[in-house]
Amino acid sequence: MSTLASLVALLLVTVVLLLAAGAAYVVHHHPSWGQPLGAALGAVTVMAALVGVILAR
Repeated sequence: MSTLASLVALLLVTVVLLLAAGAAYVVHHHPSWGQPLGAALGAVTVMAALVGVILAR
């Protein structure tokens, strides 16, 4: 794997983790919206689906 591809993958992982942490934080402060872990996993699932669609093209 080239250096550029490795850096892009690292950036993508960082963005997904920040998005999941942000979703968990928001849901933690609004308990009626659901479970924080569920929101974080949902955010990761959505990002994984989007990346899968992009890579399939």
